[in-house]
This record gives sequence, C-alpha cells and structure tokens, in this order.
Amino acid sequence: MTVYGLLVFDDAEDLDVVGPWEVFTTSAQLRGGADSAVLVAERLGPVRFAKGLRVLPDHTLDDHPPLDVVVVPGGVGARTAQVDNSVVTGWLAKTAERARWTHSVCTGAFLLHAAGLTRGRRVATHRHHEERLEALGDVTVVRDARYVVDGDLLTSQGVSAGIDSALWLVGRLHGRDHARAVRSALQYEPAPPYLADEPAA
Repeated sequence: MTVYGLLVFDDAEDLDVVGPWEVFTTSAQLRGGADSAVLVAERLGPVRFAKGLRVLPDHTLDDHPPLDVVVVPGGVGARTAQVDNSVVTGWLAKTAERARWTHSVCTGAFLLHAAGLTRGRRVATHRHHEERLEALGDVTVVRDARYVVDGDLLTSQGVSAGIDSALWLVGRLHGRDHARAVRSALQYEPAPPYLADEPAA
C-alpha cells in the first residue's frame, strides 16, 4: 500500500494540489483501493488556495498516518508565509526522512529548500522563480526539464508539470503499464492550442 500525503495551506496554487491528487487517487482506484491519498494541514478547518478553491484537510501535521510520499505544492503561500513557518518546515524535514519520496510542484521547491531538503540537489521549479531559488544557494536549478529526479527527491516545474511528475512517480512505484492506465483514465494526452507550428490567424 502506498500512502500519498499532500501538504495543503492557504494560497497554495490550486492545480499544484489537484493535479497530483487526481493522478494519485485514480491510481488508487485502479489498484482496487490498495493505495490512499490524504490532505495534511497545520490545523483542521478550511484551506483556501490561491485561486479561491477551498478544501478540508483530512489530518493535521500531528495525526496523519505514515506517509510513503510527501507532496508539497507551490503558489504564493509556498514562497512567502510557509517558508518562514518553522512548524511546517520542521514537519517537512522530519517527515521526508521517513518517506520513500518527497515530491514538490512549482515553487514548492522553496519550501523544500527552507526545510533543508535541497542542499546539494538538482531541482526544478516554476520558470519565473528559477533565478530566485538558485540565489538562495546550495541548490542546482535545472531549467530545461518538466521534472527532475535526484535520489528520493522529485521536483517539477510550474502548475501543470505536477501532473507529469505525479504520473512518473506512480510509474516508478507501480510500473509503467499502470502509469499508462492512469494516464488513459484521465484522458491526459496533451496537445495544447497555440503551438508554435499553428498557422497565424
């Protein structure tokens, strides 16, 4: 059984949470409920994301089950209030030691850095914040990859890249065929409009 724990907090980027959540819960369904995903917050009560979506956490930092995967979203909250929240960064450092994987999306990498988890590591973050993260020191920011794997640390670029990295992770945990089945169930076959090769209107 794999337990995914997604850290949630005010002003997290909505899709940074919901994208991986959709991947992990679909994976769990396809595995017959063998896995589970839970939302973890500093305290119980509604959490309001950056775009206004509100969620109710399942657990607090003190009462969640053992987590195999810790997922850290980005957003305004990740790079402002939460990087200075020693309760959250301390929990993250401690929990990551016991987890099999630590996974950040977008500027969640700033929270990983504040928790001491990116020292000497290669990471990805949102393209608009790469220089700022690298300026913090003791981290190598990779600019040309949707997601980066460094040991047990998985980081991704901004927002939608969290879906790609989450799919890679379920493939790593449960096999490529399973990850392909998850992708198919989600009908995730990116072909975004406004590609460079589209003729001008």
